[in-house]
Amino acid sequence: MAEKPVTILYVEDNFENRILVRRVLESEGYQMFEAGTANKAFEQIEKNLPDLILMDINMPDMDGYTLTAKIKENPAYRNIPIIAVTANVMRGDKERSLEAGCDGYIQKPIDIDILTEQIERYRKKAHS
Repeated sequence: MAEKPVTILYVEDNFENRILVRRVLESEGYQMFEAGTANKAFEQIEKNLPDLILMDINMPDMDGYTLTAKIKENPAYRNIPIIAVTANVMRGDKERSLEAGCDGYIQKPIDIDILTEQIERYRKKAHS
């Protein structure tokens, strides 16, 4: 029996970024779900309960820090690893992501050559 694919929700308002990441991760065997807004993210989480969430920080309706905190407030979703994906690389941005409840941090532009490796590292860390 085949192993169930790892499901990833990518919360990102930029359509081109979603296409690129989906192509890369689906080619590696991940099952992808996407959301361009905070409301869509909650719908996807309820419908598909992802194994991991990639969270854009700069979103138009609700920033990724706030959305992460709201997701982590729900006991049913608290253990889903959330990885901040952001171009915010100023001093303190990584710490702010972690304080909001993110389990990790990936810098934009995303290096697609190491994206899968980063995701696996955060997944293993979350399950250890």
